[in-house]
Amino acid sequence: MLAALMIPLLMAQFNITRIPTAVAEIVVGILLGKSLLNLVHVTSNLTMLSSLGVIVLIFLSGMEIDFDLFKPQPKNNGPSWTPVKMASWAFVGILVTAGLLGWLLHLIGIFNDYLLATIIFATIALGVVIAALKEKELLSKPLGQTILLTAVLGEVVPMLALTVYASLNGGHAGRIWLVLLIFLAAIILLLRFRGIYQFFERIDKATTQLDIRLAFFLIFTLVTIAERVGAENILGAFLAGMVMKLLRPSEATQDKLTSLGYGFLIPIFFIMTGAKLDLRSLLADRQALALIPVFFICFMVAKLVPFLVFKKRFTTQNALAGSFLASTTITLVLPTLQVARNLNAITSQQSGAFILAAILTCVLSPILFNQFYYPEKEDLVKTKVTFVGTNLLTMPVAQQLSKGWYDIRMVTDRPKNYRTYNSEIDNIQLLDRLDEPTLVDNGIFDTDILVLGYSDYELNFTMAQQAVQHQVPRIVARFESHDIAEDRYEILAQQGVEIFNSYNVNISLLRGMIESPSSLKILTDTEAGLYEVTVHNRRFTGIALRQLPFIDLITVSRIYRNGKYVPPHGDTLIEPNDHLVFTGDKDVVKDLRQQLSRKN
Repeated sequence: MLAALMIPLLMAQFNITRIPTAVAEIVVGILLGKSLLNLVHVTSNLTMLSSLGVIVLIFLSGMEIDFDLFKPQPKNNGPSWTPVKMASWAFVGILVTAGLLGWLLHLIGIFNDYLLATIIFATIALGVVIAALKEKELLSKPLGQTILLTAVLGEVVPMLALTVYASLNGGHAGRIWLVLLIFLAAIILLLRFRGIYQFFERIDKATTQLDIRLAFFLIFTLVTIAERVGAENILGAFLAGMVMKLLRPSEATQDKLTSLGYGFLIPIFFIMTGAKLDLRSLLADRQALALIPVFFICFMVAKLVPFLVFKKRFTTQNALAGSFLASTTITLVLPTLQVARNLNAITSQQSGAFILAAILTCVLSPILFNQFYYPEKEDLVKTKVTFVGTNLLTMPVAQQLSKGWYDIRMVTDRPKNYRTYNSEIDNIQLLDRLDEPTLVDNGIFDTDILVLGYSDYELNFTMAQQAVQHQVPRIVARFESHDIAEDRYEILAQQGVEIFNSYNVNISLLRGMIESPSSLKILTDTEAGLYEVTVHNRRFTGIALRQLPFIDLITVSRIYRNGKYVPPHGDTLIEPNDHLVFTGDKDVVKDLRQQLSRKN
């Protein structure tokens, strides 16, 4: 535990940023273990903690999968090579190349188990890839999504292949079908606990931490089932992480699980991995020593195909950088080798050579990625706002918003209004009708904010219901009904639709002019106004408000967090998805919004 504490401190002290912490922990384990100082010995307690560490590591890897990336994307004449398509072809190429390399090693007599070699060469270290992408703020960009999906496949597919391999070589070939029980159990748990967090919020307290208890219940349940049906426990842990992710835990829950894993159990696993290595015997054996560069070259060559695929959309330099990052492997290699050793399918010298070659990829690949990656010039990704209804109310608002960071689109089904306002704004479209198929075909629901601005509140209500079904992130609807018996207002409010009407707006405006004319001037000022930005970039979460960039040029008045307003102070820690309400100059606001709202 002293080593686990000192490693990140020393890395920070000597500004070692290009080497993943996991690799540093393995290297320190080598120094402290039987290879050199012989201070750390393998005991039953350390073995148990190390096993828990790898289970939690794989569980957290399962939680890192962004399932939204697998949703079908709207057909809007975008690039034909989507991240899902590129990642799929890239990993198919990796799998084929890994198989050829495994067969070649078997053919020349270097390593006989070509199926095991294929599994190992096809693996990608998802955790290391995510850390590198976060550092470059690439997770929300097409290149980052493509590399991430490739890494996900490089962890999921080899893990399933490892389960089949272990069953075949462990004498349980007839029980392979039982592996399906793990997936069935995962589905049952997902359905059973869906929506459980709403219940937790009402009864949870500091001394119960129900979300963490649920996480470990999922881990141990699926790990136990996996072991009982003859599968590997890491498959159960990975499925537990996927189930937990699909339950949509809060950012705070994910942070607590990450803190527990990377703060305690996972470092023990990596340090013990290094401590178990016997470099003296490995380096004394010339044949084993010769295996290290061979395995390292195979790890790198197996990931050449992604370069050819990534070039279909990205620059040659960035495609090469993505290929280097995809060659990073360590996370799944270690448990795979452990399984192989338990089955007596590999010698200790071969296992050590594989580990050292994997360590080399973790050291060199992120460095090469950082060296070759060059950020392409990108325009600020604007928030898409679609106005349904083009009239005297919506047109001035659209014109003002189009001058800022909003991508405005207006649609109407009234030819007269279209002819009147067609020259006033660039993107305005005339639709034949406003039924749901027409709205879907024209991509009306493919927007960040949908504004329903017709005076006909019944039409707005109908379109709002359709927008809710299509999961539009924000829906703003005009509702001009003055009937006190009208219950559709409450229906929209309960569904999260933001409602306005001219009567309430005018009352609020007049009240503001009387009570707080200065605040009203801030709202209507064209140069310095009142703004709001949502914090998605994890680089700025967990830090004090005073450490924000440009904080000396803005004034934060409120923080909107989990449905409540939090008074801001210099020491207030920023949490994911915080809404910062502030005033400042428009030029500063643009840069600040670009940094804080970038999903990373």
